[in-house]
Amino acid sequence: MSRLQDLRPALPILIGASVMLSLAMGLRQSLGLFMPPLTRDTHIAVSDFTLAIAIQNLTWGLLQPLAGAWAVRLGMRRLMVGGALMYILGLVLLATTTGLGGVVLGAGVAIGAAMACNGSALTLAAVSRPVPVVMRSMVLGLVSAAGSLGAMVAAPFGQQLSQSFGWRIGVWGFVFLALLMLPAAWAAGKVDALPVPHQAGEGDSARAALRVALRNPLFVVMALTYFVCGMQLVFLTTHLPSYLDLCGLDPMLSAQALGMVGAFNVLGSLFFGWAGGRFNKLMLLGMIYCIRSLVLAWYFIGVATPASTLVFAAIMGFLWLGVVPLVSGWIADTFGLRWQAMLGGAAFVCHQLGSFVGALGGGLIFDMAGSYTLAWQIGVALGLAAGIVQTGFAWARGGGTRPPLAAAT
Repeated sequence: MSRLQDLRPALPILIGASVMLSLAMGLRQSLGLFMPPLTRDTHIAVSDFTLAIAIQNLTWGLLQPLAGAWAVRLGMRRLMVGGALMYILGLVLLATTTGLGGVVLGAGVAIGAAMACNGSALTLAAVSRPVPVVMRSMVLGLVSAAGSLGAMVAAPFGQQLSQSFGWRIGVWGFVFLALLMLPAAWAAGKVDALPVPHQAGEGDSARAALRVALRNPLFVVMALTYFVCGMQLVFLTTHLPSYLDLCGLDPMLSAQALGMVGAFNVLGSLFFGWAGGRFNKLMLLGMIYCIRSLVLAWYFIGVATPASTLVFAAIMGFLWLGVVPLVSGWIADTFGLRWQAMLGGAAFVCHQLGSFVGALGGGLIFDMAGSYTLAWQIGVALGLAAGIVQTGFAWARGGGTRPPLAAAT
């Protein structure tokens, strides 16, 4: 009971951050629903649309460390509200596009820049500050779980509008949902009024903090294996609707699958938030990568049916954002809170390079081979390799056991 009372002053920040993250992630994860009708209407190739999604992920990744550093100097509220405005602009550009340029600028550059301000790195850095250390991992899991709820609303909402009135009206529906990010970002920005606990040795500049992190082998391996996480997940959110369309399945199944991902993502984020406070965080990461890869292989080897697709989506959903509280929690435990968003963003660059490959690579392979077989085989092989390396290195080095910062240098 006393722990719940400790969270009461932080509730406006936690709720605002949760709503903002939920909408930002849910809308972004559901953009693939518009790919089949949009590409037919605007006469662009599948690889053109996936190029825009790849640029979105690359923009997000490259700007994320900068956004984390700017948050220390400018405050989180300015960045979060500015990101929400940029997100709305990106969706408006997408809804009104007549060709590749509008898709790249809207779904690519604008939403990518917005995600650097409204995505998990800044959000989880914000909610780490007002909560007790003993509750941090669980709170990170709770907020990550809330970030999963957006897809449960956005995917069926956008698909229903698209089927009934056309894909442009579906995107305008997303604009309406994105407007709710503005008050949520304002509430989450109240964290700027709170002091940042100082941890000895964490560095007075972003450059010094990054130098400390890059000398820590556990951080380097965690960042490199993060590449596979981004590659697998963005491949699915971008190409699963197209794959199901190829299989001749009901287009609404894509929305149902993404909604299933969101629903089970809640359970997974809660579980891994809880588990991260009790077990080795980096070994849990390796376990997630291995299991994801095996599930991917099982689904794509078999014949896609509505039942197998929903089971696949449920399992992948449970493993989807469970990585986020583990990565953010390990960084906060190891390097402190001041530069948490920046260091999380530095690791996230690798994640987004993987996302770029997953989106664009999947599209290029499909355009050349006419199927996704080679794409998923590459994803499975790299995922298993990353999981084994992450687990083995964490076991050998004892990662996730909250080493003092001095040990990292």
